[in-house]
Amino acid sequence: MTTHATAGTTADAHPDSWMLDHVAEVRGVRHAVVLSSDGLVKVRTDVTDPDTADKLAAACAGLAALGTSMGREFGESDTLRQVVVEFGGGFLFVRGAGDGSRLAVVTDSAVDPGLVAQQMQAQVLMIGERTLGTEPAGR
Repeated sequence: MTTHATAGTTADAHPDSWMLDHVAEVRGVRHAVVLSSDGLVKVRTDVTDPDTADKLAAACAGLAALGTSMGREFGESDTLRQVVVEFGGGFLFVRGAGDGSRLAVVTDSAVDPGLVAQQMQAQVLMIGERTLGTEPAGR
């Protein structure tokens, strides 16, 4: 798997990391994780060590819960499409990945947010078709 991590070393390989190749190969992506609705790591990129993946998944589960509550209170439904957080040095993108799962991506600050969002959408469609129990695209 080709990655663009800034750490320079590959963490313990995750057996399903291939599922994140589309998004992990975008220039500037540092970490990508698929998490369950309760914040447990389902899949992580090889360059994302287990501790970082756990921290990211737990934080993103909280953000997703907050976004869902905001949608319920101020929007038209409690369906969360995405959360984007900009911080000094980068971005965090979180979006649904089927069956209550979420795809979380951490990038550096020099990314094209539109490209990241596009690749995340493509990745979610691929993941859903292959393993996470969502309906295949086009159904």
